Amino acid sequence: MEEIIQVKCAAETEKVGYELAKRLEAGGKNKAFIALFGEMGVGKTAFTRGFASYFGINCVKSPTYTVLNEYQGRAKVHHFDFYRITDGDDLYSIGYDDIIEDDGYSLGEWSENIVEFLPEDAIWVTISRVFTGDVSEEDSMLRKITVKSKKTF
Repeated sequence: MEEIIQVKCAAETEKVGYELAKRLEAGGKNKAFIALFGEMGVGKTAFTRGFASYFGINCVKSPTYTVLNEYQGRAKVHHFDFYRITDGDDLYSIGYDDIIEDDGYSLGEWSENIVEFLPEDAIWVTISRVFTGDVSEEDSMLRKITVKSKKTF
């Protein structure tokens, strides 16, 4: 399954995250790993904020310096930042393997740094800038969100 969604602002990026969480829960999935890909400032934390808000969590912040933030709402949400993770030892020293086996949802920013360690059934979300050639402020906010999964949900 692959979906491509174009958004114009952070609020729309959050809505895409919210809708994914809603679909996962409606499909009976109480556990999933969402691997987030994209350059700095493209909206990975906004996507996570929207995802978590579906479960009543409204305090999502980037885990850049903490590497992992855990939130509890109607479901547990683990929010990783793999930017500074350089190898398997770094990854497993933060308890990654135990956390992704735990009930709840895990979202990982900078998943390009740990591709070889992603769960086989991970949902890949790539957020990229879209340039139309216009130099307007609106153009600078355009994003393409690609959601890929081996399974439908």
